Amino acid sequence: MTDNHKADRPGRLSVEREVIDGVRVVTVRGEIDHDVKGVLSEALLSEDGVAAPPRIVADLSGVTFMDSSGINVFVAAFQQVSGAQGWLRIAGAQDSVLRVLRMVGVDTLIPCHATVEQALHT
Repeated sequence: MTDNHKADRPGRLSVEREVIDGVRVVTVRGEIDHDVKGVLSEALLSEDGVAAPPRIVADLSGVTFMDSSGINVFVAAFQQVSGAQGWLRIAGAQDSVLRVLRMVGVDTLIPCHATVEQALHT
């Protein structure tokens, strides 16, 4: 498991990764914006020994804000894993974040689930 913090803004975003039943679970806490999109993209897409095809659950239960930069990262990650016959699912998004995902239609592209457990076993 790794924990990444933006050095110049501690506590702004933290990302933890673990593998559960061959699925990469990326737990994100804080705010997702332009300043941290690289950290999020790396956490979602960097190799960590997960077997192909890549299967990823992004746990957004600790995310309090997300702008279009986060949307772009999730769409790019979805396209990359789909091209490798994998999948990406979002879990636990708070109402404010879920509203953004729905407003731009990301929820029609990337399945959104209430919990990590549901996302893992759907």
